[in-house]
Amino acid sequence: MSDLPGTPHGKQLTALQEGFPGAFGGVDDVRALSAGQLAELSEDIRAFLIEKVCAAGGHLGPNLGVVELTIALHRVFDSPRDVILFDTGHQAYVHKILTGRAAGFDRLRQAGGLSGYPAPAESVHDWSGNSHASASLSLADGLAKAHELRGHPDRSVVAVIGDGAMTGGMAWEALNNIGAARRPVVVVLNDNGRSYAPTTGALAGHLHALRAAGSSTPVPGQPGENLFTRLGFAYLGPVDGHDIDALETALTRARACRRPALVHAVTVKGRGFGPAEGDEADCLHAVGTVDAVTGRPLPSPHSPPASWTSLFSHALLEVADEREDVVAITASMLRPTGLHPMAVKYPERVFDVGIAEQHAVTSAAGLALGGFHPVVALYSTFLTRAADQVLMDVALQRLPVTFVLDRAGITGPDGPSHHGMWDASLLRVVPGLRLAAPRDGEQLRALLHEAVSHDEGPTAIRFPKGPAGRELRAVRSAGGTDLLWETGARDVLLVSYGPMANPCLEAARRLAQRGVGVSVVDPRWAIPVPPALLALAARHRLVVTVEDNSRAGGLGSALAQSLQDNAISTPLRTLGLPRAFLAHGSRDQLLAEHGLSGTRIADAVLRARAGEPTERTATTDGTPR
Repeated sequence: MSDLPGTPHGKQLTALQEGFPGAFGGVDDVRALSAGQLAELSEDIRAFLIEKVCAAGGHLGPNLGVVELTIALHRVFDSPRDVILFDTGHQAYVHKILTGRAAGFDRLRQAGGLSGYPAPAESVHDWSGNSHASASLSLADGLAKAHELRGHPDRSVVAVIGDGAMTGGMAWEALNNIGAARRPVVVVLNDNGRSYAPTTGALAGHLHALRAAGSSTPVPGQPGENLFTRLGFAYLGPVDGHDIDALETALTRARACRRPALVHAVTVKGRGFGPAEGDEADCLHAVGTVDAVTGRPLPSPHSPPASWTSLFSHALLEVADEREDVVAITASMLRPTGLHPMAVKYPERVFDVGIAEQHAVTSAAGLALGGFHPVVALYSTFLTRAADQVLMDVALQRLPVTFVLDRAGITGPDGPSHHGMWDASLLRVVPGLRLAAPRDGEQLRALLHEAVSHDEGPTAIRFPKGPAGRELRAVRSAGGTDLLWETGARDVLLVSYGPMANPCLEAARRLAQRGVGVSVVDPRWAIPVPPALLALAARHRLVVTVEDNSRAGGLGSALAQSLQDNAISTPLRTLGLPRAFLAHGSRDQLLAEHGLSGTRIADAVLRARAGEPTERTATTDGTPR
């Protein structure tokens, strides 16, 4: 057994691993353990998680909090015959360990390695690869219907959902249907009082009251009923989420109900790791490589450059100081999106609505109707959940709402569900919306000021995860667009969107060495297409656009349509991300793999000038042909 975080894991986990001959199985071994062995296994798993996740990065706090809960689930339910779903999925590491994937944690979230979320391609124990919050209950409802239709009423469907994810509207749509249908769905409410930050809203207060009332099993229509019993669920709890015996008892009773049941498990996020339990900000929710004893980021020989998020945070505070009508909204991500400094200084002007992106956007519309200018700060991948609200509640009414989309483009190790590679394609179709992509921190600051000064409709600003890099000064500006590089000859116009400026400049240097006359332009505001950009395109022999968004319906596509609409015959090639779900890996690695490095951009330009396709096809083994 491990005595200290960071030391090799103990004999119970080792024995289980040795009992796993392949990628699947192993849960039968967990069911055979005694109470003493289960306690030892829990400690082993925690030590293993601290060692591996601190070394590779990933979601640490959420998984430390569900060790006993996951063990109990696999002892009571027969996975994969019984379905176990993990909402959001970032708390499924223990599930992966118990189903034979412990050896993969050395390459957790690395290219070709173990996913940080449930992945059906990895194991038959993973039923769904969905990793956005609040979806598990709807999936459970559908699977329970499928079991009923196929004549398998004895198979259980279990959905593990945190109290943070329960704030999402989709979760309540599902509860409404599950409670009325009377199918045997077990909802395990993992209540640790937080998502990234402490859970907000009336639900948080109701759960607090249930915890304070102590253990009970209310029945609809009798004293002690609560919100869940009124919706048709048998309620079991609150249960100590770190007591395997108590959890097994509650889960067994829930399974025996053969109707909708909710087990209220109270857990501690970051359990067993002092730095996580003592971290009031986010309990080390998601970490990079950190010290396995202190939980602090490992020292770097160089001072890291400022991140895009931190630069936005400073710029927003500056705007808030200047404009009393500027307010900010986020969906349970106050710190990750950079709103925390504004919330400290102007708490009455910052609203965290919980995991509820649709509500966040329409609430912003209401604030705009009331005379304010809301800044809605979300991860790019989560804006897609509120596309209807952006279109119908904000844009249709031409309301001045600014959307700030962090983690746009390739985000890296979180994989396909978290890459922000669709926002530009979606927002491009929104009438009246203006979209900006800053190339550096100074441009982010300037564009944010311009966005909140626009009162004729919505605006959006997108930027990636990671460091913003050095300032890239323009050679000259024309009509709001910036020329970053130009030579006398006008052979090729490289249109660089946002952070693609650096690889475009590298490509320009390479092309200039080959005698190709290149101009590199940053449109700043990409949608609508600036007239100055059209004029530049008309004066060049070839236009090549470069973006870290999907090529399908993206910014290059918008420029191509504008060229056609204005009868400009300059040929155009678009470089961007493919119409595909991209696996996890580092941002630089994935950008290069899909042709968005300086070298690959230069090669594509040369092929385009020669009349060849800008993208090569590949053989079945992945080599170009």
